[in-house]
Amino acid sequence: MAVAKGACLNHITRESSDIRRLANFYKEIFGFEEIESPNFVEFKTIWLNLPQTLALHLVERNPITKLPEGPYSATSPTIDPSNLPRGHHICFSVSNFDSFLESLKAKGIETFQRSLPNGKVKQVFFFDPDGKFFKLVCVI
Repeated sequence: MAVAKGACLNHITRESSDIRRLANFYKEIFGFEEIESPNFVEFKTIWLNLPQTLALHLVERNPITKLPEGPYSATSPTIDPSNLPRGHHICFSVSNFDSFLESLKAKGIETFQRSLPNGKVKQVFFFDPDGKFFKLVCVI
């Protein structure tokens, strides 16, 4: 059986009932740039790019499916951080970890900080407007 050669990450797709709100979040928090996206008839899309790093495709959620946004939906009355290290997440590394963390707090974004037991990696978790969570890591 052949293994894919030269495989690399092409993009990540996120589904949301409010792709504009989500696009603004990614642009403001991470510096994503909006790029041209196809005009699908069935649903709206916004494509974002973090140059030389990651493409993110935001796709309008199908309202007929009635599926929840996620385990920590934006309408949830409480966010339980007890399972953060285990759940599905997107992880970013940033070179300005401490100042970036301060900017999240200044924007009113609640963060949950944890360090690995070896003390060599700082971790911060936070949620996007749809309640999906992110992890930032900083290797000390």
